Amino acid sequence: MAEEEEKEDDKKEGGKSSNMVLIIIIAVLVLVLVIGGIVTFMLSGDDEAQQMDQSSEQMSKSASPKKQKKRMESLTVGPMYPLDNFIVNLLSDSGRRFLKTQINLEMDTEDLAAELDSKVPVIRDIIIRVLTSKTLEEISTAKGKDKLKDALVNQLNMRLQDGEVNNLYFTEFVIQ
Repeated sequence: MAEEEEKEDDKKEGGKSSNMVLIIIIAVLVLVLVIGGIVTFMLSGDDEAQQMDQSSEQMSKSASPKKQKKRMESLTVGPMYPLDNFIVNLLSDSGRRFLKTQINLEMDTEDLAAELDSKVPVIRDIIIRVLTSKTLEEISTAKGKDKLKDALVNQLNMRLQDGEVNNLYFTEFVIQ
């Protein structure tokens, strides 16, 4: 009878240890799968960027001479009008994000500088209003910055008479 009780105790201890080993094996497998998924995701993101770079290189090689000439013309920059720094709160639920930026305006002619000088408060107001209406998610990507530039240029050009702003350049862009 004592021998039967010892055998039952051994079976219980053996069952507990085999359950523990099984749990450890499952946990290790899950951990390996998670790490493998993360590594695969990161590597596939780099592949997409490389594929985009390669496709853009192929497109530039096969571009017609007109497109290449147009690209060269776009590298020429018109007269610039620098603005002071802007520090604004971004639109968010918590209100704890802000943007510090410095902007230069590319003018189509030098004559526009006189009008811009007289309208600095209006220009700053437009820029501040547009910047504060944006969220971190909207302006943190390259596409978002391009959309922001387009919106600012359009808003500024609606209020100018002596010329227009061709482009806008962020010379400083810090989000915190």
